[in-house]
Amino acid sequence: MNQILFPDPELADDDGLLAFGGDLRPETLLQAYSSGIFPWSVKPISWWSPDPRAIFELDKFRPSTRMARLYRSGRFSFSIDKNFEEVMHGCARPAPGRETTWISPEFIRAYSRMHELGYAHSVEVWSGGKLAGGIYGVAIGGVFAGESMFTVVSNASTMGLIFLINHLNSQGFKLFDSQVLTPHTSRLGAVEISRAQYLTRLKAGIICKCKF
Repeated sequence: MNQILFPDPELADDDGLLAFGGDLRPETLLQAYSSGIFPWSVKPISWWSPDPRAIFELDKFRPSTRMARLYRSGRFSFSIDKNFEEVMHGCARPAPGRETTWISPEFIRAYSRMHELGYAHSVEVWSGGKLAGGIYGVAIGGVFAGESMFTVVSNASTMGLIFLINHLNSQGFKLFDSQVLTPHTSRLGAVEISRAQYLTRLKAGIICKCKF
């Protein structure tokens, strides 16, 4: 099967929509993420490169005093890549403020394949021996593209985010892509930069040899 050619991300419309079609093969997803593009629906598959772009500044992230105290309390424990598909299913479930989701069965299959190949990763948050929340995303070089998070215990996803950012910093990652700013991610500390700034930082980040 031939490689898919994506348009220049700068050609995206005002909402960030760049193209329709293609597939969710690992090579297609890797090409997209390496170009600053991500999928956001199926039937048809849509590809996006928004401007501005939301990120977490890894070297400037500071949780609130209350969240930092909860993180240190020992109430939650964490793991990496222990239950990837379960985290994806958790992110796909309806939740208050998120009655619909783009995480379709096709997405779960595609990203599970990416996980098998070592590109997609999950952080699991545990409380009382049960999965309390989690985050998943794609890592290429020194760039982590966060896809979604979920929580079933209050503040579990925030604890997972703190753990993830600490982990990315410890591994030398350069960029944490949060795609589109939402009220929730804004409260957690995400900020916006221009698409041009993002693409420059992406290019520098993906050449780093970081191990998730």
